[in-house]
Amino acid sequence: GRASNFRIEDTIPDDEVVITISHMGYVKRTPLAEYRTQTRGGVGSKGSSVRSEDFVEHIFMCTNHNYLLFFTEKGRCYWMRAFEVPEGEKKTKGRPILNMINIEPDDKVKAYVNVKDLTDAEYLKEHYIVMCTKNGIVKKTPLEAYSRPRTNGIIAVGKREGDELVTACLTDGKSEMLIASKNGKVVRCPEDEFREMGRGASGVKGITLEGDDDAVISMFCSNNAEEDVLVVSENGFGNRSSLSEYRITHRGGKGVMTMKVTDKTGGIV
Repeated sequence: GRASNFRIEDTIPDDEVVITISHMGYVKRTPLAEYRTQTRGGVGSKGSSVRSEDFVEHIFMCTNHNYLLFFTEKGRCYWMRAFEVPEGEKKTKGRPILNMINIEPDDKVKAYVNVKDLTDAEYLKEHYIVMCTKNGIVKKTPLEAYSRPRTNGIIAVGKREGDELVTACLTDGKSEMLIASKNGKVVRCPEDEFREMGRGASGVKGITLEGDDDAVISMFCSNNAEEDVLVVSENGFGNRSSLSEYRITHRGGKGVMTMKVTDKTGGIV
């Protein structure tokens, strides 16, 4: 009887860790304690050793017992507990994500969501996953729909031809969504303009893109109107402004100019 109640996480302290994911899909977990605090203006310390053509794409902090939801370009979702991510020192490059989740060889992790708990009914009810595709389609699904991990992953967004998932956020139902395009426009609208949908649905229009070469590069959610937004372009130009400078529009609009895109700046990234 007692053995059946044994859970692996009971033997693992819920320590703070740093998860690093590289562009080519290498992942690792490092104890936060390995990163020491430095003074401003230093050179920093190396967070990862990557092959010359690879680079770190995501780096975030969580605790060992958190659940990580990985969302792929093709719109599938896969799960992992943080403690299942292989541990690596700061200077190692980690292990390929492909070896750890059953992701299709021609697919690629585009977004991750770090979730505290998938067993607490209250928490599941109060949270949502909001996703956005390259063509500006947004889909909002209750977190509850992602609470039963399956080895082969599940469809998170029904993808249309020529589109791909760009990003996913965890929201509390009362957030504001900001959707940014390569050509420098941002739509800021209340999350409640996006109605809840089931997992198979393909979503609704979040932003109207301009021209064939335009695409959504990012979406993030904010719960704090005092925040600053930093926009960075391909050639390394940046523009920091307060969130309040972005007027609230409706979903599906063209949005407001966030930074003038020229040949010199390159597109927004």
